[in-house]
Amino acid sequence: MLEIVSNELRFVARFDEELAPQTVAAFRAILPFEERIIHCRWSGESNWIPWGDRDLGIGPENATSYPHPGELALYPGGQSETELLFPYGYCSFASKAGHLWANHFATLVEGQEHLKELGRRTLWEGAQPISFRET
Repeated sequence: MLEIVSNELRFVARFDEELAPQTVAAFRAILPFEERIIHCRWSGESNWIPWGDRDLGIGPENATSYPHPGELALYPGGQSETELLFPYGYCSFASKAGHLWANHFATLVEGQEHLKELGRRTLWEGAQPISFRET
């Protein structure tokens, strides 16, 4: 399981290892980590962590352009920068380079009721601290 915490908001996600084994392995390799999460510029109701040119050594796997609320998706870079997408509502994944896809690799099983609040905070208050660790 993956525990995600931003201030007092706590989420728990299940890794989708059968659908995205390489993405799950690449993500686990960088755990635990602390970052700041911001509101998406192009993708609608989602938060994201931009990782620039970070190379995780993976390609498309269980890829989607329309992740649902609570589905964590990782874009391994290429047409745009590497990033982690954390949708809280309707999302159509895109960048200034155009429409994109991302690997759906984990899904929330606890804390869905906090998604909209995290989205509100990143939109209206700016970057929020967030941590990820395996439990």
